[in-house]
Amino acid sequence: MDDQTNGINELFAAPNTTIERDVLGELKSILRIHSLSPQELFFKWEAYSLKMGSDTLMNYKTARDFKKDLQDALERESRAKAHMQSAQKRGTNGTPRNAATGDVFGVLDGLVGTPSRGPVMKRRNDFGTPSAKASKLNNTSSPAGDKTPTLGATHEAPQLGAIPFAERQNAGQIVEQLNGHIELPTAPSSAPVEPRVKLKANTDMGKFGYRPMAMKLSEASEFLDERIDEFVDIVQKHHQLEYSAFGNPAAMSPAQIVAVGRIASDTSEGRMNAASMVLETSRRMGAGLRVPLRMEKGAYDFFPGKIVAVRGNNPSGEYFSVTEVLSVPSLLLPATAPTAIDVHNERLQSDDGTETRPLNILIGAGPYTTDSDLSFDSLHELCSQAAETKVDLLILSGPFIDIEHPKVASGDFSLPPDSKIDSSTATLTDVFRAFISQPLSRLAQTLPGITIILVPSVHDAVSKHISWPQDRLNRKELGLPRQATCVTNPMTVSCNDFMTAVSSQDVLFEMQRQRVVSGLNSDALASLARNLLTQRHYFPVFPPLPRDEKALTVGASLDVAYLKLGEILNVSPDLLILPSVLTPFVKVVDGVLVVNPGTASKKRGAGTYARLIVGPRELTEDEREKDEEVDHQLFNRARCDIIRI
Repeated sequence: MDDQTNGINELFAAPNTTIERDVLGELKSILRIHSLSPQELFFKWEAYSLKMGSDTLMNYKTARDFKKDLQDALERESRAKAHMQSAQKRGTNGTPRNAATGDVFGVLDGLVGTPSRGPVMKRRNDFGTPSAKASKLNNTSSPAGDKTPTLGATHEAPQLGAIPFAERQNAGQIVEQLNGHIELPTAPSSAPVEPRVKLKANTDMGKFGYRPMAMKLSEASEFLDERIDEFVDIVQKHHQLEYSAFGNPAAMSPAQIVAVGRIASDTSEGRMNAASMVLETSRRMGAGLRVPLRMEKGAYDFFPGKIVAVRGNNPSGEYFSVTEVLSVPSLLLPATAPTAIDVHNERLQSDDGTETRPLNILIGAGPYTTDSDLSFDSLHELCSQAAETKVDLLILSGPFIDIEHPKVASGDFSLPPDSKIDSSTATLTDVFRAFISQPLSRLAQTLPGITIILVPSVHDAVSKHISWPQDRLNRKELGLPRQATCVTNPMTVSCNDFMTAVSSQDVLFEMQRQRVVSGLNSDALASLARNLLTQRHYFPVFPPLPRDEKALTVGASLDVAYLKLGEILNVSPDLLILPSVLTPFVKVVDGVLVVNPGTASKKRGAGTYARLIVGPRELTEDEREKDEEVDHQLFNRARCDIIRI
């Protein structure tokens, strides 16, 4: 078989089998028409499966539907570009006018609709509360340009009926596992009264209370510029280079130099590719100029915003010819003194000291309910599993009440009967109290020793902080139990002896959509996580994907001036939690345990969550005698399962 066939079978076929011939023919046809690699085709299939439902299987019919969906998307993109170009051409002919609008100076642009020149047609429900019929059609009275994406606006395939939660398939099935040889502990007969997890914040959460939507361009450009200069020092120290080895890649010279800069695209339209890549320099290293890159040798893995160090020259002054891509090191792993580890291990012992029970951790990521209702069945099931197994730590990331949920956006829902809140006067805070705080409070009553961590999302309707990096939620205002700790997004926190980092921003999806790879055959998901660690930032992509190009609602909402709050400081975490709409996974990357728990609920059915069993860090006699700080080795003593809800 050729390389293309092998690649398709490796990615799409079940283990020890090959894909059917007719399906293989359709997939090869897609590769040929769209000039894709098997890996890129697999990513597009994953996005298509998420849109159509988790039960979508690859067969001849779905392959044909998948092919048609890709073709429709390509045609829509072509029409949009043609319309944009024609609009730009019209805009250059003569003086722009707002004729027949009554808006002489353009001050009402986008705030009111444009009156029609023809006969006026009276429309109902334009300015009132959407009726049930209007809600079904996804109509909205929002101004143009500020609409929540609707079914008609995005031209997505019609949503099929949601799968009833009670009829979900393969509930409890383990879909991914690490260290399966570690046995699951039996739940104790009685729940611990005192918490077995001690939290210590490694992030200055006070800095996240900045005022959003007040960004200054000078501050944003200063951060972007300083970040390149910081990597110059990192590369110089790691490769032991003289400062004279660095130079300006935009300057014409036949001499070999090392250039450090940010990967960018020379066009704002379409996806970045090898032909459109440019290297953006800092003011200090290259006067902020951009120079096209020509990759002559070696493998590379780039995306917009990645800071890279490349060796080469620019003999013509037209492009920088790259002969080598220099590696950028990750941060060191954290370490702890043996005496402190002994203190943490004591928390895992029973009251009489005869038994050591490992930590039981559950990790879930929003959304927690399907698009068809606000039942929050997935959240209730997570709480039931936590209560049944006597969980010590529950980590939940948003969105909790998704502002883009069809029911929330339309207001077409009612509160639970036991909430005792008048629906006619209820606020979004009341909605959070009814749907999220109540089940968590019941869980806290059942497990008084549990520790709950809540990480917000930029899509949370109750969050007053709408940009990333994002401030924490207000625990008291939302009626959360005392066992709950609201943290920032992103957040780094020590849980006993190991360091945990979590960011609810879907950086993996952003990197995968804009990634340009050549000459690398490594695990794609592990490579995405490694990129994040070597870039030392929880969201290294810049600029993020434009909203109108996204197949899924994972908007970035970056406040560039404060992106320094998203940096990974001092050391890499032991546990890195990166919720994403991509395939859930657990991997060890450069000594870091990286977990994507998936989403607790998909558009039409239940999703997945992660379970961690973390044993004590056992010290050797040599480590005790040396009395030096030791690494935590979490990846060796933790079992991780990705489980279907």
